[in-house]
Amino acid sequence: MSPAQPPAAPVCLADYAALARHRLDDNARAYFEGGAADELTLAANVQAWRDIPLSARVLRPMAGAHTRVTLFGRTLAHPILLAPVAYQRLAHPDGELATAQAAAALQAGMVLSTQSSVPVEDIARIVCTDPDAGPLWFQLYLQHDRGFTLDLVRRAEAAGCTALVLTVDAPVQGARDRERRAGFRLPPGVRAVHLDGLLPPRPARTLAAGQSALFDGLLADTPTWDDVAWLRAQTRLPLLLKGMTHPEDARLAQSLGADGLVVSNHGGRTLDTLPATAVLLPRIADAVGASLPLLVDGGIRRGTDVLKALVLGARAVLIGRPVVQALAVGGAHGVAHVLRLLRDELEIAMALTGCTSLDRIR
Repeated sequence: MSPAQPPAAPVCLADYAALARHRLDDNARAYFEGGAADELTLAANVQAWRDIPLSARVLRPMAGAHTRVTLFGRTLAHPILLAPVAYQRLAHPDGELATAQAAAALQAGMVLSTQSSVPVEDIARIVCTDPDAGPLWFQLYLQHDRGFTLDLVRRAEAAGCTALVLTVDAPVQGARDRERRAGFRLPPGVRAVHLDGLLPPRPARTLAAGQSALFDGLLADTPTWDDVAWLRAQTRLPLLLKGMTHPEDARLAQSLGADGLVVSNHGGRTLDTLPATAVLLPRIADAVGASLPLLVDGGIRRGTDVLKALVLGARAVLIGRPVVQALAVGGAHGVAHVLRLLRDELEIAMALTGCTSLDRIR
C-alpha cells in the first residue's frame, strides 16, 4: 500500500496514522507528528517496543482473566490512558470534547493538557458525571507566576480532576525542524484557553552585554525541585511527575513526595537522541522500587506494547499521537475505535502469553 493510497477502513493504529496524513493540513501535521531535530528519539520510541520479544505460554486456564488495574485507590477497566496533547482543535473542530466523549465511552482515563483548546470544566461535565468513565487528570506546567499556577490547580480540583500530572521535561521547546519548515502557527479560533489572556506577563528583563536571551532571559525563572516541593504542599490530589528519564531524578521526585511518575521523553519532541522509553522504563523502575506507581508513554502502537510496558514495570500507559490521528480521521468515533483496538489487542496478547491478570505479570 503506497502512502498515496490510505486504507479504506482502519483496522490498526498504523492505518489511522496513514489516514491522518490525508486529513491534517501541513501546519497541524508538522505540530502533531514532528519531533525534535533529526527525530531519532521519535523513531526509537516505536522501534524499541517492537524489538522486545514476548514469550508465549499454552494450555493455560484463561476463564476470569481481566485487564483491570488499580491506580491511586481506583480500579480502572484497563491500563490505557489518554496522554495530554495540546490544541486538539487543530485536528478536529470538537477537539478535546470529542476525545473526552471517547475516553468516557471506553472507560479510559484522560489527562487534559494545560494547553487544551477546550476548558477543563467542559471536559469534566463529560467525564466526571459518568460513573463508568475513567478518571480525569489535569496536566500542569509550572508557570512563572506561582499565584496563577495555584489558580490552575484550584480550577482543576473544583472541576473534579482527581490527579495532577506535572510536566517537568520541557523548560524550553525542542528544536522542531518540521514546525519551522511549515511556519507553524495557531489558526484563528484555536488557543490555550487556560492560559491566553489569563496568565500575567513575564517581568521585563534587561540583558547585559554577553548574556543569553535563553539562559538569562526565558530560563531565568525556570522551575526547580523547590517548586515541586511547593506544589506538593499545595494540594491533596495525587501528584505525578511526567518526563522522568534519569534514575537520580526519579529518586529525587520520590523523596519529595511524588505519588507517581510518568516515564516519558515528551514523545521525542524535546531532546533528540534520548533513549526510547521502553529502554528507560526498567531503569526507572529499578531506581524507585515497586511501591511508586509508574506510567509510560512514547511509541505505544499495539496491545503487545501495552503488555510489554507492564512487564517492564509500568502500571499503565498513555497514548498521544494515535489519539490525535484518530481524532482527525473520525472524531470521537475514531478515538473510541483506537482505544477499542488497543484493548482488544491487549486481551489477545494476554491470552497468548497465558496472562490472566496484569498485576501479576511482573
